[in-house]
Amino acid sequence: MRNTAWHARIECGREVGAGFLVSARHLLTCAHVVQASEMTGVTVSFPGRRDLGGITASVAVHGGWRGGAADPGDLAVLELDREVPQTPAAFAPPGAEHGSPELVAYGFPKGHDEGMLASYRALPGPLISDEWVQLEALTAHGQPLAAGFSGAAVARADGTVVGMVTAVAGARDVRVGRMLPVEVMARYWAELGELVPTEGHDTGTRRRLYTLVREAERAALPYRPDQLYVDAVGDFGPPLPPDGFDSLARAAAYVQLEVPDAQAVTRFADRLEALLRPAPPAAPRTPGTWSPIVVEIGHSGAGADQVTVEVFAYRDGHRRPVGAHRLPRGQVRTFVQQRIDEAFTQLAPDAEELVTFVLPREWLNEPVARWACSDDDPTPLGSAYPLVVADRARHRSGRLRHQLAKKWQRLDGEDGTAAHPVACDTPEHPPSLRKRLRDRDTGLAAYATAPDAAKEHFDAGLNAPVPVLLWPRAGCTGIRHPGPCEGGAFLAEVADSVAQVPPAQLPRHVLDLRETAEAADRPDRHWAYDVQLLWDDPRCFPEPAASRHSPVA
Repeated sequence: MRNTAWHARIECGREVGAGFLVSARHLLTCAHVVQASEMTGVTVSFPGRRDLGGITASVAVHGGWRGGAADPGDLAVLELDREVPQTPAAFAPPGAEHGSPELVAYGFPKGHDEGMLASYRALPGPLISDEWVQLEALTAHGQPLAAGFSGAAVARADGTVVGMVTAVAGARDVRVGRMLPVEVMARYWAELGELVPTEGHDTGTRRRLYTLVREAERAALPYRPDQLYVDAVGDFGPPLPPDGFDSLARAAAYVQLEVPDAQAVTRFADRLEALLRPAPPAAPRTPGTWSPIVVEIGHSGAGADQVTVEVFAYRDGHRRPVGAHRLPRGQVRTFVQQRIDEAFTQLAPDAEELVTFVLPREWLNEPVARWACSDDDPTPLGSAYPLVVADRARHRSGRLRHQLAKKWQRLDGEDGTAAHPVACDTPEHPPSLRKRLRDRDTGLAAYATAPDAAKEHFDAGLNAPVPVLLWPRAGCTGIRHPGPCEGGAFLAEVADSVAQVPPAQLPRHVLDLRETAEAADRPDRHWAYDVQLLWDDPRCFPEPAASRHSPVA
């Protein structure tokens, strides 16, 4: 290496280590080198630029290292108290260490304040614990990696940096060490990605990506980094890392440095730009533009208490599995909460989500809209997202799906929704009700009571089939009684509330009603507090035929 001016000597109390300049005011080093910085301060000097003297620095970014020799995140970004007139280090592409016969580190072992060079090579193979590349000395006679080399840049013969020394051998006769490669360093300081050349990404592409990232962070967009990642890598890209991403910058760096598809960076940036600079408002959404998250619950056949739960996310008309399990009924809520949160990572960032519970007919009155979003967020699911239920038998019937799809072709042109009321004390026989619903081509049937109290009348609406059913979960008991009742008041409120709402927008409208009820002084007294909405548009749930006629069902 001919140019050594960007190599730095780091002093932090009694600790001496190395570092290297990456911008006019920033250096990289190991977190363990500067672990006492709050007590002793940090001084940086450049052996190749003695005229600069000692410069005070502070820790700007900490990689999360916790103090153990095998703990990840042993990286720190130092910010100098003034800029230095020195060209910073240049980086090699990720993986370049394996194509280099010799790698050199510039460190400061005891007795050599001016620095020493150590010659090593990178061993082929996977990263150790998905974190480190193992280094091995080229000869048994040269300078070993020792105390004072921590934080040193590991460079190729042309001077480009491939990583940073983080650990040295613990015994005199062992000449090995470890380094963080550039792609792992960027996990802990995402801004490094803009400095690292990657195949298929020119300087302009990288600059655009990180400019958009900084703009989005300043704007505090309500983005989900995990969603943007899944959108960028596509159906066949690497899966989302187990812990996801805690920032947009980390997601961007991971896409750039660790996803093989070079176009993923462009897709990530395009999505981000669309969020920052959205197109003019389009026409109202049609039913087909919902992006459902479907929770399907059914009898398992393994006992009365055992159920099967499957969770899917729909994107671009394709169903993506999120999780499936057989478990006791009492554990369903926790499983569903976790999988719904995971399913959101499968949706496009601008998707219009629709949480749909597909339930056995006898479970249609389950309080799924009242389930909390998570253990940490008590907000009811039905007050956080558009949430509907669907009848499992109807959901899987080709005949009824076909009839429903034809009804929605008519409903798409409606500016409002006419509610057909079914009173709690209706004397009408269920076959007569079914015929009347068919004859009137009813789009919404509103019931004054819950399904258990008027099962045959509900079956008539489901089998007619009526696309939308709406009822109060704890409505009237269904027993005939004189005078007005809560069920009748509910039907009057429903008729007035949905009159100006297109059928396709009812899930969003009911979400607004639930939020309004939740915010009332007496939520349980609001007519829409415990409303249940069955909303069934087969066009939103395209499924392979095999999924409805599985030979192992």
